[in-house]
Amino acid sequence: MKNLQNIRILFIAAIAMFYTTTSSAQSNEIENYDQKFKLGFGVSGGIPTDGDDYDWALGGDVRLQYDLSKRTSLTLTTGFTNLFVGDDVPDLGFIPAKAGFKAFFWEDQFYVMGEVGAGFAVTNGYNETSLLWAPSIGYAGKHIDVSVRYEDYDKFNTNQVALRVAYGFEL
Repeated sequence: MKNLQNIRILFIAAIAMFYTTTSSAQSNEIENYDQKFKLGFGVSGGIPTDGDDYDWALGGDVRLQYDLSKRTSLTLTTGFTNLFVGDDVPDLGFIPAKAGFKAFFWEDQFYVMGEVGAGFAVTNGYNETSLLWAPSIGYAGKHIDVSVRYEDYDKFNTNQVALRVAYGFEL
């Protein structure tokens, strides 16, 4: 539990560092940058990193991204994720709703991102709503976005490492 708390503190510190290092340069970049929206559709598969509550996960999502500058963006993500559990326990399906901040750090293609939000259980009689947070690292080209994220669920007694592959385009 203490390690999880340390990971959360490091994650918040990293987001704060990226925000403070980019905020001073944003005023000039915003004036010279054509801000735009992007929309992406992704699929992800995950494996648990904590406990034996489920075997694997599969999900699909839609992500709206607003570019603040060439190197920073705000994101909103939703979709559906199913946690596949053993034979005797029903699977858990939930709808995530997350807001995030994305910062590009190398060649305007490699990024780190942090998201926080809620997961609303919608299948098999589960009625929990879980706080979730997800730091990730990835690569975004003109249309393809590939990332790896760690996703932690407060109420679902598990967390996962997931690979996301998405197709995106400008609106």
